[in-house]
This record gives sequence, structure tokens and C-alpha cells, in this order.
Amino acid sequence: MPGKDFSSIKGLLLDLNGVFYEGNRILPGATEAIEFLRERQIPFRFITNNTTESVEALCNSLNSMGLKIKPHETISAPYAAVLHLRKLGNPKCYLLLSPEVRQDFAEFTRSESAADIVVLGDMGNAWSYHELNRAFRLMMQGANLIALHKAKYWQWEGGLHLDIGAFVTGLEYSTDKQALIVGKPSSSFYSLALDELGLSAEQVAVIGDDIEDDVAGGQAMGMSGFLVKTGKYREALVAKSAVEPDGVLENIGAIAQLFE
Repeated sequence: MPGKDFSSIKGLLLDLNGVFYEGNRILPGATEAIEFLRERQIPFRFITNNTTESVEALCNSLNSMGLKIKPHETISAPYAAVLHLRKLGNPKCYLLLSPEVRQDFAEFTRSESAADIVVLGDMGNAWSYHELNRAFRLMMQGANLIALHKAKYWQWEGGLHLDIGAFVTGLEYSTDKQALIVGKPSSSFYSLALDELGLSAEQVAVIGDDIEDDVAGGQAMGMSGFLVKTGKYREALVAKSAVEPDGVLENIGAIAQLFE
């Protein structure tokens, strides 16, 4: 990135999985990056499409690993979904979510036979034809689909794993309905994050390992988008993409370069 001027960047939106940690290990530069941000008092928020844990549980896990990340600094896709559902009043919901994340939706009425909204997140190994077929039938009866995100895959210690985008796309195809995506890279998610930072899009950079959800999603809102070469980053996949990052970092520890 030599020669580029990043002086307009005043705040950061930072992806978590694949950038600061992977599985149960901290990635290179992660602790140094957090220390740098706090010492320089640079506004930031962690942004995550993690839909298997509540924000509090996720932060507890990361703290136990040595990453000092606080719940109020973290914006999640489930949180964005809850905010959207509140605007709809009290819709009846069918939740395709992990038991832990379902607790975040406790204020909403649930129904398996007459839902207004199907909320789809990650259920880990609990996915089944029965659950997906029930969602399909509800949508055919008139229910709308809210997907916490539509990612193709995610990175864990064992390599790339299929993500919920496959299930979202399948339901869209079978019902001829389009899901409302509330997590990254939706404009509503990034607008929420910008509001929390209190900065304009031109003053913020998004940093992540996903060239579509992180880089392209941020750029579509007028932010800078930086790609880290960790997590789900694969040179061959990036080469196939039409997205051009504003910069590429070896790891998240290199963010100091943006503020030199």
C-alpha cells in the first residue's frame, strides 16, 4: 500500500472470525491490533455474522483466549435482525437458530405452523430436511424469510466449511421469494455500524477476510475496504473476484500502516 493516502480514515469496522481468531486460536497481530486501537483511541466496532453464539457468549470465549473484546464494541447479525423485527411490531417467528441465539429473540412470539417470519441463522450440526421443509411450507403459506447473512463458506481450524448461504438460496429458489439479508453485506447492517461509530462512510474502513461481505459490502456504502490474508482468504478466490480492495494486509496487526 505504499504511496496511498489514508489520512481520511478516522474509524474502523473489523471482522472477527478469520481476522482476529480462527477456531480456538488467536491469529497473528490480533492482540497488537487491539492494543494499538485502544492506545490511539481510534473509534472502532467489531462486526460479525456469527449466528451460533450470543454476543456476550462470543466475547466471553474470545476473552478466555486472550482477546480483550467487549460486548458493547460488537455488532452482530442477530442484533441487526432483532432491531428489524421490532420495527414490524410483534410478528410470529419460526426460528432456525442455535438454542443460544434463540434467547436473543425471546421477546417475539414463536410459531411452527402460522409464522409471519422465518428467521434463518446457523444451527451447526442440527440442520435437517425436516427443519428446512417446515420453513419451506411456512414461506409457501405467506411467511417472509429473514436471513442473518448469506455467506457461502467460513473458515475454521479444519479448513473451509459450508455456510448458511446454501440454505438461504435453496429456500429462495424453491419458494420464488427473496430473503431479506440483515447481516453483512447488507446496507442496513453497515448503516447501523456507522451510526454506532458516529462517523461518515468516507471516514471509515472495513477490514475483513471476505472480499464480498467485508470489502465489497463496505465499498458499496462508500467506505474503504481492506482484505487480510488470513482466515478464508485464498489467493485463487480473490483473483476470480471482480472486487478490488483498497489495500491488502498480511494480517490484522498491519492496521497501524493506515494511521502512519
